[in-house]
Amino acid sequence: MNKSKMLNWAKDLFPIYRSITGNGTRKTLSYFEKINPELKRLKFKTGKKVFDWVIPKEWNIDDSYIEHESGRRFAEFKKCNLHIVGYSSAINKKISKNKLLEHVYTQKNQKNAIPYVTSYYKQRWGFCMSENQKKKLPKGNYKVVIKSSLKKGTLDLSHAILKGKNKKEIFFTSYICHPSMANNELSGPVLLNKIMQYIKLNYPNRKYTYRFVLAPETIGAIAYLSKFIKILKSNVICGFNLTMVGDERAYSYTSSRKGNTIADDAMKSALMGLKNVKMFSFLDRYSDERQYCSPGIDLPLCSFSRSRKYPEYHTDKDNFNVVTEKGLEGSFQVIKKIIDCIEMELYPKTNILAEPNLGKRGLYPTLSQKGNHNSVQIRMGLISQADGDTNIFKISQLLKKPLKLICNEYKLLKSKKILK
Repeated sequence: MNKSKMLNWAKDLFPIYRSITGNGTRKTLSYFEKINPELKRLKFKTGKKVFDWVIPKEWNIDDSYIEHESGRRFAEFKKCNLHIVGYSSAINKKISKNKLLEHVYTQKNQKNAIPYVTSYYKQRWGFCMSENQKKKLPKGNYKVVIKSSLKKGTLDLSHAILKGKNKKEIFFTSYICHPSMANNELSGPVLLNKIMQYIKLNYPNRKYTYRFVLAPETIGAIAYLSKFIKILKSNVICGFNLTMVGDERAYSYTSSRKGNTIADDAMKSALMGLKNVKMFSFLDRYSDERQYCSPGIDLPLCSFSRSRKYPEYHTDKDNFNVVTEKGLEGSFQVIKKIIDCIEMELYPKTNILAEPNLGKRGLYPTLSQKGNHNSVQIRMGLISQADGDTNIFKISQLLKKPLKLICNEYKLLKSKKILK
């Protein structure tokens, strides 16, 4: 599979303006639906109640800018779509500089960065620019122009189910509601789509069922849960929220609320042996694990990222200097290891009562001497935990050995009919 696919997909989608609703979000979903036609669209109408929330009006924008009385323009949407405060009301009027500055947002601790700012649930208007750009605004009067619309419409998302022999599900989700930010937005969806392609290509007769969701963050996840909560709670045994998975700086994992799910075990074992691994508790949550793991829902889901905290976050500096082919591929390899192990055998079980005779199978030294058993420690450890109830990821953690070594030993022991 072409490694550069993910990066190319992200670059194709980068210019599109996305929000929690609107044409840009639909265009993004359509792009992924062509890559993976199994993805099907779901729509939630404005005003629909979803748990404690209500689907908002649909917002679209064509253009926005600030124009000085000299004719010079600033904060032009068509030059950088982070220049607009998301969900800004339409406006076309002349105002003073002092009045304008009340509606200009900057990131004061990053003077050259344009921040990402939204106001989904309270009507206002505003522009974003760097602190240095703001300081250079000339004296005089300005015309502010925002060509946007806010009216009844739909919140759109896409989902797919790849059925397996077992109706129990492995769940992958990511969000599609941010404008041009490469890591915080596009890296998750492109990874999800490559994972989907990988499963279809490599596991056509898969053991488990796989569910994929692309939805606007927070409100989209809540809407999806409101429709499918019973099925999800009944079928999902392991899930991953994919977010900010495109850089090369770190590997990060945010636990489920309970911290003891198969997903938690899988992520801890898959990250074992990698450099610069950071683990966060659910108390430090900040993406859609908030919804999928909330009390009363508690899906067995955790979040996977590369660098979860990085200086370019929520600014125009989150670009393809941050997201790289190598970074995306590193994330794919983590998830690939998990899928391969799940499809190999999630719960190893021995075929033999008492300790098997490995020596007669050529799997254990026939000459016993202190120090010559080190090579079979993983083998013996795996057999000792293969009770059919302990998942392969937990075994990896118990033995403190990388997942790849555990899986290799499982394949060998299965070929000798020691493990089922």
